[in-house]
Amino acid sequence: MKRLRKIISSLHPEYDFTGEERLVDGGILDSLDIVTLVTDINEEYAISVPAQEICKENFDTVNDIAALIKRCGGEIECS
Repeated sequence: MKRLRKIISSLHPEYDFTGEERLVDGGILDSLDIVTLVTDINEEYAISVPAQEICKENFDTVNDIAALIKRCGGEIECS
């Protein structure tokens, strides 16, 4: 998950994304961040996140985002 945390950290370097913190519900990520994140994830993991998967529930925690990437065919490393 190191690659994923690096992508998220590039949006908000002031936060530590190693915990299970609420990203959307906690006000850390907004809708513009999610759009940017989807673009970065698509490029980094060579996947295409479908529009119907772009909802706050899929982006509220790092684990939610990792699960989304897996569902879309991306590989998430264990570290």
